[in-house]
Amino acid sequence: MKQQASTARGGKGRAKPYRKTREELDQEGRERKRQKKHRGHSAGSRAQGSSQNGGKNTSQQDPRIGSKKPIALGITDAPVKPQHKPKSEKPMLTPQAELELLENDERLDALLERMEEGETLSQQDRDWVDQKLDRIDALMQQLGLSYDDDESEEEEEAQEDMMRLLKGK
Repeated sequence: MKQQASTARGGKGRAKPYRKTREELDQEGRERKRQKKHRGHSAGSRAQGSSQNGGKNTSQQDPRIGSKKPIALGITDAPVKPQHKPKSEKPMLTPQAELELLENDERLDALLERMEEGETLSQQDRDWVDQKLDRIDALMQQLGLSYDDDESEEEEEAQEDMMRLLKGK
């Protein structure tokens, strides 16, 4: 029988691969860990900018956003426009003055005359008239005045006069 040439040289069929020691494997693991640790995004412009410029070169451009127009902080000679105050719905008048204004209101008088003549008013006008008349009644009660009291007193006096006339006859 013939022997193979490789075995004849004194070697076994294949060369045995080199096995790494435990220390070499640990060292390779540390290298891989170090490489993984440096993955990711690079440092931002703030961190890089301060080291390059030295932090002293701020005259290039102001990074703040907004108007660069100077504002006068002291008293100026420019005319100041008065600010308009919002008008309140009800003027701050005494009840007596408000009652006089309502009684002398031309629009209210005109609408009341139209109603007395039998004319029909729009819903908006009727609501406005009712609102003003209610306000007049409230003011008169607040001031202690009332047309109802005057009329009832006159009616009572008229009834008393009639009773006297009837009794006297």
